[in-house]
Amino acid sequence: MAQKNRSTSALADLLILVVILCCAMAVANSPGTAGTAAPAGRETAVGGFGSWYARGGVFMHPLLVCAVAGAVFIIERIYILNRARVDTKALMDQVLKALQAEGVDAALKVCESTRGPVASVLHAGLMRASSGPDAVREAIEAAGAIEISFLDRGLVVIATSSKVAPMLGLLGTASGVTALCAAVAAAEQVTAKIVASGIQEALIPAIAGLCIAIPCTIGHSCCVGMIDRFVLEMEEASASLVNELVRLGRRQDAARHV
Repeated sequence: MAQKNRSTSALADLLILVVILCCAMAVANSPGTAGTAAPAGRETAVGGFGSWYARGGVFMHPLLVCAVAGAVFIIERIYILNRARVDTKALMDQVLKALQAEGVDAALKVCESTRGPVASVLHAGLMRASSGPDAVREAIEAAGAIEISFLDRGLVVIATSSKVAPMLGLLGTASGVTALCAAVAAAEQVTAKIVASGIQEALIPAIAGLCIAIPCTIGHSCCVGMIDRFVLEMEEASASLVNELVRLGRRQDAARHV
């Protein structure tokens, strides 16, 4: 089950590369991104993305990277986490019934036919059922750690994008204001329109940084919440499995002494 999930994640990673390349090509072909001045008719807030991107300055490039990386990893994680969701209660009922009726092998088959981290953890515990409850607990803990690390994969990219984007935006705004001050100092005649236009362009990176950070923060929180639910389900299912194995072991011991 875990191998299937990892294969799906590999396909999602390939999708990430394709999306990044498409976004980069779209920006490269947009008007105004080659460092030239944008047409006067497009120097408004409703102008094309290429013009707006070019007016933001050089710091818009790392901001674009943050935006694409954050968005794609949020989509990839939510897709993977949703695919890993199963009805844990129904799964446990099937596993326990198979374990009671036909033994460990039947319960293993139920886990093998079910995707998701809960089934993988139960499968690892059942593989060590003959070694006793302590060995089952150790196998479950090791498998749980592996599954959690797989679920957490990519969250660091989302968290980094949410934290770095506003700082890059502020840095771009500071750079733009510095350039504006230098231009005003060098100009012989300064009008309010020129100053206001320069401040407007200097604020573009800050706006872009906040527009990137807010969705990334929300997406990160959603993913963390989904992972926490998986962890709780794995713990509950593992405890039920160990208790059932202990109960069956006691019943077998009692039957031998009869």
